[in-house]
Amino acid sequence: MENRVDNPLDEEDLASPDRGLLHIWQPEGHSVQLCPDRVLLSKPVLQVALGEHHGLLLIQGGLVYSFGELSWRHGQRVPVEGPLLEISLVRRTVVRVAAGSFHCGAVTEQGSVYMWGENSAGQCGLNKRGGATYSTAGQADKGPVFVAEPCPVSVVDSEVVPPVAVRVIDLACGREHNLALSAQNEVWAWGSGCQLGLVTTTFPVWKPHKVEHLAGRHVIQVACGAFHSLALVRRLPPQSFTTQRASEQREQSQSPRYLLTPEDSFVVDDTHYCPLGVELPEVSPGKGCPRRSSPRRRLQTAGKSGTSSPASGSSPCQSSIHSQFEAGGDTQTDGSSASSSGRRTNRNSAFPDGLELQALLQRLSSQSTEERDINHNTAAGDNTSLSSHTSDESCLSSTSEVSVDQFAPCYKDESPVKRQINESSGVSGHYLPAVCVEEVRVCLEGERKISSPIDINQAANRRLSLPGTPTYGSPCGRRLKDCRSSSAGRILEEAADGLPALETEVWSWGRGTEGQLGHGDQLARLQPLCIKRLTGEEVIKVAAGSHHSLALTALCQVYSWGSNLCGQLGHDNNPVLVPHLAKLSDGVRVWDVCGGQSHSLFLSDGDCVQPILFYCGQQQGPHPGSIQSQRSLPGQSQRSPSRLDDVRPMLLPFCMDMGYISSVCSGGQSCAALSDHNIMGFISAIHELASRERRFYCWLSSVGKLLLTPLRNKENIYTSLGESCALRFFSLCESFVRLTALIGRHSASLSSFLRGVQGRDVTSLALLMHTEHFVNTYKEYCSAVGNFQVMGGFQSLNKVALDCLGPQQSWFAQLTYDGSASADAPADLVSLLYQPLQQLHQYSRVLLKTEACYDVKTTEYLSLHQGFCQYESLSSSQLRRMKEAEITFAFWQAHSGKTTEILRLPQRRVLCESSNRSLTLQNAGRFSNHWFILFNDALVHTQSSTHHIYPLSSLWVKPVTDSSSGLHAMKITCPEESFTVVASTPQEKNKWLRALNQAVDQVLGGGGQGSSPGTTAISRMASYAFTGEGRFKDAKYTGGWLAGRVHGRGTMKWPDGRTYCGNFKNGQEDGYGECLVPNKVLNKADSYSGQWRDGKIRGFGKYKYASGEVYEGCFYDGQRHGYGMLSSGKLARTSSSVFIGQWVHDKKTGYGVYDDITRGEKYMGLWLDDQRHGSAVVVTQYGVYYEGSFKDNKMVGAGLLVSEDDTAFHGEFSDDWAVNGKGLLSLANGDSLEGQFSGEWAAGLKVIGTYFKPPPDEPENKDRTSLLRLGQYVVTADQRWICVFDECWSRLGCSAVGRGERSTAWDNIAIAIASARQHSTDLSRSHTKLLESLECIPQHEEPVTATNYENIRRYLTKACETPLHPLGWLMETLVTVYRMTFVGVGSNRRLLKQAVQEIQAYLKHFFTVVRFLFSGLPDEGVVLTNTPALPSSNAHNTNKHNTAEQCRVVVVSCSSLLLPLLLPRLYPPLFTLYCLQEEQEEVQYWERILRLNKLPDQSLLSSLGVKEKFWPMSMSVLGEKKQIVSSSRDACFVSAVETLQQISTTFTPSDKLQVIQRTFEELTQEVKPMLNSDFLWCMDDLFPLFLYVVLRARIRNLGAEVSLIEDLMDPNFQHGELGLMLTTLKACFFQIQQESNV
Repeated sequence: MENRVDNPLDEEDLASPDRGLLHIWQPEGHSVQLCPDRVLLSKPVLQVALGEHHGLLLIQGGLVYSFGELSWRHGQRVPVEGPLLEISLVRRTVVRVAAGSFHCGAVTEQGSVYMWGENSAGQCGLNKRGGATYSTAGQADKGPVFVAEPCPVSVVDSEVVPPVAVRVIDLACGREHNLALSAQNEVWAWGSGCQLGLVTTTFPVWKPHKVEHLAGRHVIQVACGAFHSLALVRRLPPQSFTTQRASEQREQSQSPRYLLTPEDSFVVDDTHYCPLGVELPEVSPGKGCPRRSSPRRRLQTAGKSGTSSPASGSSPCQSSIHSQFEAGGDTQTDGSSASSSGRRTNRNSAFPDGLELQALLQRLSSQSTEERDINHNTAAGDNTSLSSHTSDESCLSSTSEVSVDQFAPCYKDESPVKRQINESSGVSGHYLPAVCVEEVRVCLEGERKISSPIDINQAANRRLSLPGTPTYGSPCGRRLKDCRSSSAGRILEEAADGLPALETEVWSWGRGTEGQLGHGDQLARLQPLCIKRLTGEEVIKVAAGSHHSLALTALCQVYSWGSNLCGQLGHDNNPVLVPHLAKLSDGVRVWDVCGGQSHSLFLSDGDCVQPILFYCGQQQGPHPGSIQSQRSLPGQSQRSPSRLDDVRPMLLPFCMDMGYISSVCSGGQSCAALSDHNIMGFISAIHELASRERRFYCWLSSVGKLLLTPLRNKENIYTSLGESCALRFFSLCESFVRLTALIGRHSASLSSFLRGVQGRDVTSLALLMHTEHFVNTYKEYCSAVGNFQVMGGFQSLNKVALDCLGPQQSWFAQLTYDGSASADAPADLVSLLYQPLQQLHQYSRVLLKTEACYDVKTTEYLSLHQGFCQYESLSSSQLRRMKEAEITFAFWQAHSGKTTEILRLPQRRVLCESSNRSLTLQNAGRFSNHWFILFNDALVHTQSSTHHIYPLSSLWVKPVTDSSSGLHAMKITCPEESFTVVASTPQEKNKWLRALNQAVDQVLGGGGQGSSPGTTAISRMASYAFTGEGRFKDAKYTGGWLAGRVHGRGTMKWPDGRTYCGNFKNGQEDGYGECLVPNKVLNKADSYSGQWRDGKIRGFGKYKYASGEVYEGCFYDGQRHGYGMLSSGKLARTSSSVFIGQWVHDKKTGYGVYDDITRGEKYMGLWLDDQRHGSAVVVTQYGVYYEGSFKDNKMVGAGLLVSEDDTAFHGEFSDDWAVNGKGLLSLANGDSLEGQFSGEWAAGLKVIGTYFKPPPDEPENKDRTSLLRLGQYVVTADQRWICVFDECWSRLGCSAVGRGERSTAWDNIAIAIASARQHSTDLSRSHTKLLESLECIPQHEEPVTATNYENIRRYLTKACETPLHPLGWLMETLVTVYRMTFVGVGSNRRLLKQAVQEIQAYLKHFFTVVRFLFSGLPDEGVVLTNTPALPSSNAHNTNKHNTAEQCRVVVVSCSSLLLPLLLPRLYPPLFTLYCLQEEQEEVQYWERILRLNKLPDQSLLSSLGVKEKFWPMSMSVLGEKKQIVSSSRDACFVSAVETLQQISTTFTPSDKLQVIQRTFEELTQEVKPMLNSDFLWCMDDLFPLFLYVVLRARIRNLGAEVSLIEDLMDPNFQHGELGLMLTTLKACFFQIQQESNV
């Protein structure tokens, strides 16, 4: 299995790269100089991972190489100089590698996981043996299984449906377990042991499972020790967490010899629950905590140790760097093998009696003795410590004295079992966890997979917490009470800008025998538990050694805890069961850490830019005078082998020769580092930036902790500084905190960038990715410091600081960032708090230095150069702001007093002032005193004690160029005032002009630089509060301005609640706007949205009254004028009604329709001054129809009244529905009554007259019939909706019908569409495209041909689809008024004639508008012929089709042009009226249709008189002919029948006529095969046949269809072929209706 064909050494003849240089070494003796070896590889190394005796290299290009002792490949030893390529991963593009003790892992770019190596505990996730696995000799069935080649491990989330594959982004490996971090920041685990964090009793866990206790939390990083796990987690925002106080006080417990604080109290219930988050079953005979003792590497004797020792006789200089990877794998003793084998042999034993149990204890004692001997020669021994073997074999926790009956007393010193074990082992001071007989029996039963009735899984299931919520009673839940309120904002901030989070927590779980979990005890944890000691310490990285843990904070400090036998923690604090700071010298800032088996490495910043390395832990040679390693009892400190002065991390001098180290790695007894050469200064620039930022963050934290926090927490700070300064100081502190947080997160981001600098893009630097965030934060901070300085806060704060700090002032000078101040110098808080601005220049300098490493055309150069310009500009601008603050403070000191104090504001800065009379008011008095002060936000004119303040945002200045006067004048324009000032000299004039223009430019958002005199923007956006008299008095305006006047879009708000939001022009409301007017009586507001002109409501709009009424229509000077619709709203309790019609000066005048919904009446007629006056029609919900005249809102004069049953009355009316005078009453049966009538129609009539009953043969009385004729008192159709068309003409720019310029009309159309597109934000995509097509003005002046006629038709079709076009608005409004008239109560069959006439009037007026727009359109009736067309590109068109197109003739008519656009929208109410009109005839027609359709086809053809030669003999069904028999039904002329049925699906008469024409054509086509080719129809043959088709078509409301076609068809078709066909259809209808013998 030789895979070295693609070795990186063979590619470029050992050509060394400049990045990713690999150095690897092992610790040597204390007195011997360490000599790390440089591994020469031809490709950069992106990552290195080290195991116990092997390592992995991730090479550029995603290739993975292995080296060391590869036991899974039959003990193959591979030197690091010639690593072995993992061929199966060549095309996988690996981005991450991880090494466990004896197995390996890799993560690909797609998020897949591959594992190989030892699989005895399920580490590789492979539970089947295949071609890539093998078993060790003699252990074919139960021995450890090795996976020789990388195999995929499926990480699948089965909780979702369907299950989805999880994308993994990071991987960590321990000795028997693995942790994977998914892209969703969740943790997945597999392998064996409690370090998985899974609630299970079955090991190994072959498939990755989600660590549910961390579900819902944002996990940032994971790390694995030998038998414990760490996770760096983002803190949750504060949330309510309820605890039961009584239960807390009752169940407060403590771990062995480590007293918990009161806030560590917990809650327990009836089941046994570990006080620190581990649930356990009851401890009773036969029941206990299951455990698994996984196979491990065999113990090594002192004589055959894989590491150098004095006993071996080898000196450190002679030992090779590869000694660990090439030796030590096969040096196990027979005794150790036998011991290990014995444990496996007895694994399935039940141990029924005490003899076997005593034999087990004896073996355990012998192992501890053997281990003591090994530890005597090798200072580490962590991988073989007995405590490591047994740490999860007794996962029982002790409690306080109160709970002693519930938990096993396994930690009693007087336990006889414990004494027996200690005596037999002979280990002095070496802690062995106390084990009782029942515990061992329980643990061994657990190994046999015999679970107790109440196992861990069942107990835990009773307390499963919600995702993201701690398990009930665990300390992590209690910790939420201490979360600071700022964590939520910080978390949201991290999510928003993508920088690393500082509000983090460290969670740990697994074995804790060495205290490596950091919870203050040596208990195991089955589930993750938060380390309280590290909460709030801003941990940014965690690392795990074999039995110790490390945490790196944003302050470049290292916390360490766990095993300290070799001093690997870097301190000897007591106890080592909780995190303590490593002892580092002042000025050392650590930014990367790693842990090995018995040592730790710290990568730090030194005095120079180049990083330095610190080492602490085991060394191969004994330290002179060192003592033997001893283990302390539980809870006691573990003493380092060195003296107190020697526990500090040791500087490795050789690190200066390694280049710029980017990352470090440890594993087993080896160390590795990746470094880079300084290529063109790029590497040093990045390191310099990161080093400065880390130093800067430490300085900021010190200032905040030592200075600002004590001052802010001082009780009398508010009274000492005063209200205004105290508020500014608090604002300063808050901005300082935000700046500190940003710098801390940025420094963490740079450290992470450096650790992966080989694979990172420089454009991903946070300085470039989040420039806006940095700029805003620095601006906010600089502004806060300046504001506090301007208000004189530092004078008072210095005094408070002296009183607060007292004797601690000696270290105050040390807070200076550059250390320039002396200890004796007075405290200068101003300079101290302005020092962060120096960092901006460092940003720009480093970016400039970095951009020099790239070609000017590259993306990296452009991005770096842009960042350099931004930060350099920010630095200069903030330094200028600092200078302005100093000048302003000096100004207020020189001009202190009550008169000027009112002008003193925190944000205000002095730019220029005329105390030396350099500027004065024109034509000022001789003895007058005018003082002008230019601030950064306003120009102040002071005269005596009066101040006139002119905001710069609404100030315009221009020089006066009149040279005849000889004055150096400038004109200043403000919204309510204009004045001229005169400068003393031309230089002063230019000075003030430049200062004013720059200040105005800066206020408006410009840079304030380079503005020439007189070049400020005339048009701008600004806010202003009016104070003078006028319409805008006391109003506040925000919006557009033009030369001192409101202009453009803006918002005006009055103190009384009035609000206007819309367009302004020349200081007045003009254009579209929305207005709110409060109604104090109803406690609501009137609202208007629509058109304005010259400050008044004029045009079309919608007004919603506070009473609930809504008016939508035209206005003129604030009054309803023109067309409009008024509907009552929800608040109108008395009546509900709708009026639509004409208004004049806010009153109903002209034609209108009033729908009284409450009374069920609809009035359609004339109005005068809000009263019904003139001819009108009234219909009621009971079917009563009235037409006549009204006067003073009453029915007065002659009128006609028709009831539902056709009873009609014509006579004199004196009031509503009241008759008084002569009249004629016609009954439904034809009788009549003529005479004097009086009374109300509904209550009864008094009659004095003559009753007439005409004889049957008497001819009709024409005079009487004319009196009862409908329509004689109605308003003519041409006069009904003149107001609607007038509004359309007005929108086109015409004063009356046709009075206007055609070009102006088209311009108004284009403006309306463009304005609508600009202001309408809710337009759909199709609507937007439609408006785009309508913006193009069509050809409207050239003569119209048949082709142009079609273009006009298409344009009108598009225009009528949107109400934003004037023609579309006209179409929509006509549809609205038509529906308002003839829908609902208006659905009266007697209104049919008026409805038809109204449509015809619409067409007439509409056609007038169209002819005005298209001047070339001829009058109605003109025939247009098609001009000869150009040669068509469609060669496949037939000659017949081309000839038909060229010979097509078009007759101009409003019906053919406009009716297809209008009628489909009006069809429902119109056709309803037709159906009501033909209702009686329809009943007769449909009854005969149903009866005749019961006949078979041949019987029906025979009864209709159809000649047999026309009878079809067969029909085609799916292409197959079938014979028609006598019983066949609906089988003849099927095509013609189906075609005729389509008449009900069309709207316009032309479309319906085409359906009839196609029906005749289909009928002819079906008859032709049975007759001669020269056959011609005669009516005698055609009519019966067509009558059959009509019968079989079963068309509902056929009479209404025929009547609609007759009334609205184009007159040009009446006497042609189509007219004849319609006559035939009508004849069929009458034939079916009247002749019963059909």
